Formats: sequence, structure tokens, C-alpha cells
Amino acid sequence: MTAFLRFFALTLCLLLVGSLVTLAAPDEIATPSHSVAAPALSAASAVLLDVRGERFLHEKEADVRRPMASTTKIMTALVVLEQGDLTATVTVPREAVGVEGSSVYLFEGEQITVKDLLYALLLSSANDAATALAIHVAGSIEAFADLMNQRAAELGLQNTHFTNPHGLYDEAHYTTARELALITAAALQNPTFADIVATKRHDAKQNGTDATRLFVNHNRLLHTFEGACGVKTGFTKKSGRCLVSAAERDGLLLVAVTLSAPDDWHDHTGLLSWGFAGYEGFSPMVAPLSLPVVGGTEKTAAILPEGEVYLTLPRGHAPVTAHLELPRFLYAGQAQGTRVGQLVYRCEGRVIATLPLVTSTDVPKATPHLTLWQKLKHLFAD
Repeated sequence: MTAFLRFFALTLCLLLVGSLVTLAAPDEIATPSHSVAAPALSAASAVLLDVRGERFLHEKEADVRRPMASTTKIMTALVVLEQGDLTATVTVPREAVGVEGSSVYLFEGEQITVKDLLYALLLSSANDAATALAIHVAGSIEAFADLMNQRAAELGLQNTHFTNPHGLYDEAHYTTARELALITAAALQNPTFADIVATKRHDAKQNGTDATRLFVNHNRLLHTFEGACGVKTGFTKKSGRCLVSAAERDGLLLVAVTLSAPDDWHDHTGLLSWGFAGYEGFSPMVAPLSLPVVGGTEKTAAILPEGEVYLTLPRGHAPVTAHLELPRFLYAGQAQGTRVGQLVYRCEGRVIATLPLVTSTDVPKATPHLTLWQKLKHLFAD
């Protein structure tokens, strides 16, 4: 065996701090360390989703199909943001005037930007704004609903179906608590969506007049819950009170969903508080690394992590260790991004995440005509 194949291991005890990205702890260590039970809920269906860890921390009747009222508008906004131009001007069509339910009282022929309509949609829950956006993007309510269903299919959702952009009751218009949480997680990845739903109020100039419309966010958690950052309320007589909320603390981003919940605000305060009390988010900090190079124009090559590792662990968890696996040196001729090793993270002896390590640049081979400058650089480096 060559020395290149002989790997060394260096175990580092780390206190992990920060936030960010994609790998979660396995289920066997992902239970709350505190003894507090999850709160009793008024909701018929509910979930609590750890967005970055991609795990459901709590659920109740999570896969039962139910109407979702105006929380529908989360998908409406996502489709508009992915299909439309925020700066485009929409001429309000007749179909958007006098729509049943919540409204910002658009008038036929009024001109308003897509962005302002999104604020009306997500803050004021305006059904007329939903209709105007749908017709602007797709030409009709039916065609826009098709786009919504296509997006749901792309997300892998099997228990969600849309017939309209606003959430007014229809037997064929439904989702589940679990799938609504996944829609929300996808929407929150869009920075514009995240900014809008975290906004408490927005002023929009009423085109052609001196008037200004004020859109006020219905989400009271933005005022009462630490770290709250959206998302959407909803209500019809047949769907009951529906609510999607999100909050972030110390890198842990949680989304709570309740459907048909008479006491929805209390449910969400309880769910989010329980989640933050029981779990914490971590992102390992990786120090700069380098390896000696054999046969290259440079003596060393910089090594970087490929992406980032995000961990969600129960509070009070055992220490996390990082095990570094790298060769003693590299042969020149490696391309940028070549995987050369990995960091393996363990908790209580179990692997909870693996982070590939790659070359940060090309590692070129030396040529017979090594330049004088390279020789001098190596000389003075010694």
C-alpha cells in the first residue's frame, strides 16, 4: 500500500455553534431531552416541521385531507414568484372585482405591480389580489390552478389538490397538515416570499390617485412570539381556522401548521415553544485545511468542505465529535472539487453527519520548465 492510501484520523471534540444547511441527526438521538410532553392541541390536524433538518418533530392527524382556506395563498405566492415578474404591472380584470371574502377592493382597470399584489395577498389575505395574480400569470383561474397542482407534484405531494388561488371552499380543494408544511418550507426558500410574510405592514400607492393602500399582516405572532417570521392565516366556515406559522431561533427554523383549530394562536405558541425548548440547531465550524502536494507547482493544496452540514439535536445531547479522514498528501494533477476526504460527526458513538472535503482549486503538475519565479517562490517559502 502507498502512503497515499494510509489515512490518519484526528478526533476533535467540538462545541458546535451557528446555523445552516442539510443533514439531520438520525431518529435514535432526535428525541427531546426534556420531560415536557407536546402541548394538547385544539386542531384537528397539526404538524411541527424542522425545516433545515427536514424532519417532523410532532404531528397529529397529519395526513388527513382537509380544506385549508387562505393558507392556499402560500402556494399561490410561490407559483407567482416562480412564474412572474415582480416589477410587472397588472391591469385588474373584471373577474377580480368583488370576489367573495377578504379584499383590498381593487377596481376594474386599476394598475398595480405584481409585488404590491403579493403584499395584498399575503398580508391582507386579499381574494381579489389572488384572482388578479392568477389571471395575470396564467390567463384564467383554471389554468393557474393547473400550475399550482404541477408545483405540488414537483414537491412530491400526493394529498394536495387546488382548484383556485384564494382558498374559498371547494370539495376538490384540499391538502394535509404535513403537505402544507412542505409547501411552506419550499416557499420560505424564496427570499422575496420570506421578506413579505415577515413584514408587519406595507403601503402601496393606488395608481392614478393620491390614495395609498395599507396592507396589514394578520399574523399576530409577529408581535407576540420571539423569532416569529410569518406565514399565513386562513378561515372559512367549512374549513375552520387554519394557520401556518414560522419562527427561527439560533439557527433552528420551525414551521407549525394547524387545520381546523378553534384555538389556533394558542396551539402555535405551544407547538413552537415546545420545539425550541426541546431542540437546537447546529452547524459545524470547519477550520482551514491543507495537504502537502507531491509533484506539483505548489507545495500545498487548500482543502474545503463541500457544502455545509446542518444538525438538529435534542437539547442536553451528548458531546459531538468530529473525525477527520484525509490522506497524508496529494499527488499533483487533481482537478478543483476532487473529493479527497471527509469529516465524520458522531454523537454517542453514532454517525450523525458526513461532510465531504474537496480541493479548492486545481492542483497542477510541475513541468520540466518550471519558471524562475516558481523556483524563487519555493526558495523563499523555505
